[in-house]
Amino acid sequence: MRGVRANIVQSIRAYRVADLLAAAQSLGHHFLYANLAHAQTKQDVLELIATQFTFPAHFGKNFDALYDCMTDPLHKAGPQPGFIVVLDQIPTTVKFDKEAREQLLDIFRDAADYWADRKIAFRCFYSFL
Repeated sequence: MRGVRANIVQSIRAYRVADLLAAAQSLGHHFLYANLAHAQTKQDVLELIATQFTFPAHFGKNFDALYDCMTDPLHKAGPQPGFIVVLDQIPTTVKFDKEAREQLLDIFRDAADYWADRKIAFRCFYSFL
């Protein structure tokens, strides 16, 4: 992770999920992984993220609620060591179009900014299906 900015959202490119997991473990960071390969719609994407990130049952399944779950409750839970997040195989379907994909990534960019303001690393890697 030496060559990767502390607060960034970027394509997974040359990184492997197993290597990112190992990096998170060695840094003592939270590792959040969501495989979105079976999603077709925004609701599918949000449901898979909520399930795989183990969000609370009251998660609202919208982009505002996603941002909230990635920021404030975690901050209030106490000191955070850092985050490595993987959004694997984001769908490129008609029902989850380019605009929806950009909105999703913007949520994680905003979360990265939130954590940057608190001097906590938040690195998000993504791939498209």
